[in-house]
Amino acid sequence: MNKHFFAHETAVIDEGAVIGEGTSIWHFSHLMKDCKVGSNCNIGQNVFIASGVVIGNNVKVQNNVSLYSGVICEDDVFLGPSSVFTNVINPRSAISRKKEFKKTILKKGVTIGANATIICGITIDEFAFIGAGAVVTKNVAAYAMVAGNPAKQIGWMSEHGNKLEFNNEGIAVCESTGKKYLLKNNVVEKI
Repeated sequence: MNKHFFAHETAVIDEGAVIGEGTSIWHFSHLMKDCKVGSNCNIGQNVFIASGVVIGNNVKVQNNVSLYSGVICEDDVFLGPSSVFTNVINPRSAISRKKEFKKTILKKGVTIGANATIICGITIDEFAFIGAGAVVTKNVAAYAMVAGNPAKQIGWMSEHGNKLEFNNEGIAVCESTGKKYLLKNNVVEKI
């Protein structure tokens, strides 16, 4: 295995796992064969990444996260500590449902808060922000901020992570970057 990444001595990396340059994999994590982890990622302690999982570049996976087959994280995603992902809607121990795995897609820049649960088969669009402890059961729009159980939209977030306050013309300005956003027909885009 060509070591262009860092792996703590207690990490288990199965042959066939693809890991990008500059990635760090910490204590007691397990990466299975056929998973793909991009460049400059940080895989925290006690993380499990199953076969078939795809992780983009510059993704941060905090401690105690398990990513099961079907999870796809694009670039710049943040997965908070102990966030939970599923891949079957109706699991039963005695019934094999491997042919029923559903994809869960986290688009560029998504943040998942600590202890949030993401039900399989959904897409969380660009730069959406999932609050700590939320239970996400349906698709989430780009730049949306959701919280609760079940998760409901409570606002909008900038790419920088600031709450967006829209004026009467549907324009909001990120207080940290000065970038402008337009809200039209309940869809936000950067302008």
